[in-house]
Amino acid sequence: MVILTGVSGFIGSCMLTWLNEHGFHRDVVVVDDFYKIYKDKNFEDKAVREFVHRDIFLNWFESTTQHIDLVIHLGARTDTTSTDTEVFDTLNLDYSKRIFTVCAQRDIPLLYASSAATYGDGNLGFSDDHAVIPKLQPLNAYARSKNNFDMWVLQQKNTPKHWAGFKFFNVYGPNEYHKSRMASVIFHTFHQIRSTGKMKLFRSHKEGYADGQQKRDFIYVMDVLSILGHFVQNFDNCPSGIYNLGTGLARTFEDLATNTFTAMGLKANLEFIDMPEDIRESYQYFTEADMSKLHKEAGYNKPFFSLEEGIKDYVQGYLLPKKYY
Repeated sequence: MVILTGVSGFIGSCMLTWLNEHGFHRDVVVVDDFYKIYKDKNFEDKAVREFVHRDIFLNWFESTTQHIDLVIHLGARTDTTSTDTEVFDTLNLDYSKRIFTVCAQRDIPLLYASSAATYGDGNLGFSDDHAVIPKLQPLNAYARSKNNFDMWVLQQKNTPKHWAGFKFFNVYGPNEYHKSRMASVIFHTFHQIRSTGKMKLFRSHKEGYADGQQKRDFIYVMDVLSILGHFVQNFDNCPSGIYNLGTGLARTFEDLATNTFTAMGLKANLEFIDMPEDIRESYQYFTEADMSKLHKEAGYNKPFFSLEEGIKDYVQGYLLPKKYY
C-alpha cells in the first residue's frame, strides 16, 4: 500500500496519475483537506483505495496495523506570501515530523517535498550538499518551515532505510487551475494573453538585472514525476538524502512569456510593471539547481524537457483544451 499526501494539489494529483499509470491502482491511500471541493477535478476518475482527511490522518497513520510500502508526502501549506508562522509550523514542520517518525519506527520508505525557496537570495548558491542546509537563510515563513524540517531530518539518528527529500524549483504543468496567485507564471501568462492580448512582467528592482531578465530554474511537472518515479522504482540504488529537483538551467521570464505566446500561435506583446511591495524584499532574482547529486549518486540521467518543449506541451495539451492529467 502507498500513502500519498497532498493529492488534491498540483503535484500530488499528477503523482496519483503517475502511480495509476505504473500499476498502483486500488492500493493508494490519499490524504488532503477534502472539504475544498474546488480541487476535486484534480483527482476525479483516478483509482484510489481510501480517502483520509488531513485532520485525522496522523492518528490513523500512527495506529494502523496495515502494511505500508511507501509514503509520498507532498502535502503542505505553500503560500509564500503568508507570514503566519504558526500555520506553517503546524502543517509543514510538526506534521512532517510525525510522518517521518512513524516511517522511521516502521522502516517505511519516504519521499517528501522540500523547496528551492529554502535557498533564500541565493548568496550561498544552490547546492544540495547537506553541509550547506543549516547555513541557508530563507526569505519567507513558508521557506523557513521547509528548511527547518530539512535540518531536523538531517539531525535524526533513527531514520527509514530509504528516504529522500526534494527541493522543488519552479514547477509548472497541468492541474494547477486552483492555485490562483500561487500558480506558475506560465499559467498566468496564458490567461493574461487570452484576456488582454499581452503579458505583464515585473520590472527589476535589483541592480544588475534588466526588466524581464530575472531567471528561474523552471521544471515541467512531467520531469518531476519522472524523478520521483525513479526513486519509487530504484530505492535500493538511490542513497537517502536531500536532492535538488530542477533542470540545472535557468531561463528568463522574458523567455517564458515569449514561448507561451509562441505556443498559442501569437506574436509576443510584453509590458513591464512594478513588483508588488509585499513580495519585493523576498523575491528571488536567480535560481538554478545544482543537479550533480541526482545524476551522480541517484543515477538519474534522463533528458529534461526544454522550456520550449515543456511550455508547448502544457499550453497545447492541457491549457488550451483545459484538460487535467
